[in-house]
Amino acid sequence: MNIQQFYEFCLSKKGVTEHFPFDEDTLVFKVGGKMFALSSLKEWENGTPSLNLKCDPQKALELRAEYEAINPGWHMSKIHWNTIDCNSDVPDKMMYELIHHSYELVFTSLSKKIQTEILGV
Repeated sequence: MNIQQFYEFCLSKKGVTEHFPFDEDTLVFKVGGKMFALSSLKEWENGTPSLNLKCDPQKALELRAEYEAINPGWHMSKIHWNTIDCNSDVPDKMMYELIHHSYELVFTSLSKKIQTEILGV
């Protein structure tokens, strides 16, 4: 996965917006005003990209045991967030699944009203 693929996949999700709330380096994707994915642009430029993604706590533990490149979230809640080193032992297909999982966790935590607004129903 490259930065363009990451960027386009995140923005392809319903209701997603991009932000730089912390600094000019950390790209954050939100749905309903809540973060579901973030990454350092400088790390992509340096060839050591990683993603911070929300994850179900039990699934997070299983993924950390299975993949060397999946670790507790850096600068995030270690229970609910993982940091995933890109270009590692995590296949691209799994990266997309984990981004989708993160999005779904955040989306389903939103109020029904906000979910309906995002879906345009």
